[in-house]
Amino acid sequence: MYNLFTGSGVGPCILYLALSIFLGLLLGKIKIAKISLGITWVLFVGIVISALGVTLNAGMLHIVKEFGLILFVTAVGLQVGPTFFNSFKKGGLAMNLMALANVALGFVITYIIAKVANQSLTDMAGVYTGAITNTPGLSAAQQAVTDAGDPDAANRLAAGYAVAYPLAVVGMIMTCIILRPLCRIDLKNEPTTIAENVDNSVVGTRRATSMKQPLIPLFIIIAVGIVIGSIPIPVGMDAPVKLGLAGGPLVTAIIGGWLGVKKGWFDTEFTDGKGVHMLREVGIALFLAGVGLGAGGVFVETVKIHYMWVVYGVIITIVPPMIVATFGRLVLKMNYYTLMGFIGGSHTDPPTLAFANNIAPDGCKLPNTGYATVYPLTMFLRIFTAQLLVLLAM
Repeated sequence: MYNLFTGSGVGPCILYLALSIFLGLLLGKIKIAKISLGITWVLFVGIVISALGVTLNAGMLHIVKEFGLILFVTAVGLQVGPTFFNSFKKGGLAMNLMALANVALGFVITYIIAKVANQSLTDMAGVYTGAITNTPGLSAAQQAVTDAGDPDAANRLAAGYAVAYPLAVVGMIMTCIILRPLCRIDLKNEPTTIAENVDNSVVGTRRATSMKQPLIPLFIIIAVGIVIGSIPIPVGMDAPVKLGLAGGPLVTAIIGGWLGVKKGWFDTEFTDGKGVHMLREVGIALFLAGVGLGAGGVFVETVKIHYMWVVYGVIITIVPPMIVATFGRLVLKMNYYTLMGFIGGSHTDPPTLAFANNIAPDGCKLPNTGYATVYPLTMFLRIFTAQLLVLLAM
């Protein structure tokens, strides 16, 4: 007899997704020393539910997680699209060079840990992908070891990823929090917009639009983004690099948002309205709940055996962005809200961007701009370095 509370059907999956999001959002209202982890609590509620023995259909959770991520990055791309290219010319090169340094530091630290702690580079590649919250990197590394005839290594990669991922989310948010007193940042005096980043030529006039009108460009952008994200880019390795299900829609949404407003196909009521904002929040909530509900059991069991992987993951997560972001603030005088977005984008981590948007005042788009500016290059580099670690182990 069908039981709503157990089993692998649609009902249980939706029930526990809703429960994770509901309880997570409630816990997100709690502040300690005026600081809250916000929507990130959804991830931890999902992990707890999963760790308590709730087993759901993995295929359904995967679809929900990926679709939530697609909705989230599409909304972010639309919000920053109208001013993205102008802002990229102002500070995009510097941020992408910082992202390159951040990736390089993470790669080097992972390699050093593997050698000093006498760990398998393949296992550390799994920890690396979890510490940088990069699922496409994990998939690429798994494909590389499978093609090399070592399918068991794919499971070890997944275990390392599962152990490092949850604390990586917290680690990047803690980096944003620690950066504030470290660099003596006063949010009361921090600019919430950068005037020169605004291109008045592409800012349309707000006007009332029907609810159906935004749905047409929205799903066109998602469809085109999936196609673009699936295009293989050969880089001379065992597996090609792809922008993936997140990178493709993000890039397409940025271009679509910019071109759509510039050409008058739609206005800023579409790209920056309440509907897109709601889409962003629903997307990240579904993503976090899906990750948590799918990771809890594996996380607990793997930690019991490989507890040091957790420590290694935290080091890989926190040290590179702390160094690079501190440089960006103290030397390049970068805006704090932009830096928080940069930290999330340089680790391809949506929860950090969600946290940054929660900290930033209403109407502040700087976190989204920082995230979107470095995300495409970072995605490419993360996939490349994850495969490189595996290849070095062979």
